[in-house]
Amino acid sequence: MKKIINYIPGILLTVVFALLGTLLSGLIPKNLISPSVFGLLLGMAFNPYIMNHQSFTSGIKFVSKKVLKFSIVLMGLSLNIYQVAEVGKYSLFVMCFTLFTAFFFGYWLGRAFGMDWKLSSLISAGTGICGGSAIASIAPTIEAKNSDVAYAISATFIFDIVMVILFPIAGKYFGMSDLGYGLWAGTAVNDTSSVVAAGYAFSEAAGNFAIIVKLTRTLSIIPVVLIFSVINARSKKTGESAKKVDIKSIFPWFILAFLIVVGINSTGIVPVEAAHTVTKFSKFFMVMSLSAIGLGTNFKEMSKSGFLPMVHGFIISLLVVVVSFGVQYFVGQI
Repeated sequence: MKKIINYIPGILLTVVFALLGTLLSGLIPKNLISPSVFGLLLGMAFNPYIMNHQSFTSGIKFVSKKVLKFSIVLMGLSLNIYQVAEVGKYSLFVMCFTLFTAFFFGYWLGRAFGMDWKLSSLISAGTGICGGSAIASIAPTIEAKNSDVAYAISATFIFDIVMVILFPIAGKYFGMSDLGYGLWAGTAVNDTSSVVAAGYAFSEAAGNFAIIVKLTRTLSIIPVVLIFSVINARSKKTGESAKKVDIKSIFPWFILAFLIVVGINSTGIVPVEAAHTVTKFSKFFMVMSLSAIGLGTNFKEMSKSGFLPMVHGFIISLLVVVVSFGVQYFVGQI
């Protein structure tokens, strides 16, 4: 009981920061900046003051680890397996190219820049999959530092703002169809809120299609997390022992729970209103989690990573944008 009481101050603090982040996001037109980003930035801003008080530490760590995983599981009710079939094989085809681009070039750029592989991988995941959600999902799997999570989200977020402004202009300049533009925005823009903003800035039809593509793209979190579980386990072992990885010990069970929830939602037995309500809670829990990560992140420590990781994120984001457009162009969609 005493242990639970120790969690309360830190948990309540993250609730406050999540509410503030949500409020600030609502003040921005079209929610251009997501509550999660505000929660993260607010947490980082108050880190020097809050972390000096030990009474908050336990709760903050609990939210950044346990509540984070719980929020990811609940996110499953926002997805439906049948959405993959709905967008068709073509969108999956484009996504294969963008995911390969993000992780392949992200890996080699990370090595060229001398970056830690965990930070490099988080930036690639945020760019290739779905911004903060992908970063938050993979971070506990590879045991990434809070500073890496914060840096990765910041790197993808900055480029997202640029894309939200330039995408509609570029789409109209190239005379793209609603379908083509929706696919482009859904596969190349990172954060969900940014996809929504960029999609509907072009047209309502393009926005609807962009959302479907984005949700399908989010499903790639599952295989990617499993792959990184094995990579992280093998990175801790050398020699012959590296060949003997205990799957049970490294398997991210919260992702399995996430998949089960997606499957349940796909059956249609969950009322739409109930799923919508739970999804709202999952998003709020995610904001709480990222606020906690921000509170546990010292900006001075994060700045030691230098400027190169930001350049890494910019280059990967630009490559994904070009590859998505190029694939559509060569197959005649544009």
